[in-house]
Amino acid sequence: MLNRIQALLPDLPPSERRVAELVLHRPVEVISAPISQIASWARVSQPTVIRFCRRLKCAGVTGFKLKLAGDLGAGIPFVHASLAPGDDLALLIGKVFDHAVAGLVRGRNALKPEALSLAVEALDRASRIECYGLGNSGVTAQDAQMKLFRLGTPTLACTDSQMQRVAAVLLPSDAVALVISNSGRTKALLEVVALARRSGATVIALTRSHTPLAEAADILLPADVQENPEVYAPMVARLVHLAIIDVLTVALSLRKGPAAITRMEAAKASLKATQEAF
Repeated sequence: MLNRIQALLPDLPPSERRVAELVLHRPVEVISAPISQIASWARVSQPTVIRFCRRLKCAGVTGFKLKLAGDLGAGIPFVHASLAPGDDLALLIGKVFDHAVAGLVRGRNALKPEALSLAVEALDRASRIECYGLGNSGVTAQDAQMKLFRLGTPTLACTDSQMQRVAAVLLPSDAVALVISNSGRTKALLEVVALARRSGATVIALTRSHTPLAEAADILLPADVQENPEVYAPMVARLVHLAIIDVLTVALSLRKGPAAITRMEAAKASLKATQEAF
């Protein structure tokens, strides 16, 4: 529920936005407060509170409170309050970590076995895997390459937009392009996806649902994380992306069987000689 409210926030009328911000910052208090108190806190009329609840597909204020209480009762630490200059370090630690944990839990709940199965099957039969990302997502693409190439399939990470275009054009039809983006709206990546699909490659998108990239991909691994990138760094979205890549890698290694496990163990063993002994 709080996730949906955060997503709706930019499109709400000013009066309903005040109600939304109140719910995001003080959800527990809103659950126990009468509608008159909620309206007073948000500086709006009681009918505005009712309109806000109905916008969220709730029959009324009572139905809205029940859904909100259900979310909070699931044990997810929702933390939507921004950090303030007066916050001490103990509060800062709690807010940042709780926000990260909440994002990871949402990412776990959004990742459905059906989508994961499709992605694993595509990667398993691929003759080549290329991981595309720009900016922060470029770092994640490099992490994906480091994990996937150990399973035996030639894998490349490409984080330059011009190189991505050339690479996408040259992809064989049995290749997979894993495209990673937080926003799902980066024009350069959308153009690369079009080129990759024209080559006949399968496109797996690790991004937000209902974005141009999600719609353009053959397979979507959703990472629907609400956050304020100006407050929380590194972005929680990147943590969710990395966790999903870990899930993808483990699932793929299990599908490939003992040979893949042996390759991963050999790769790990090869690094022991580089570790300094004490």
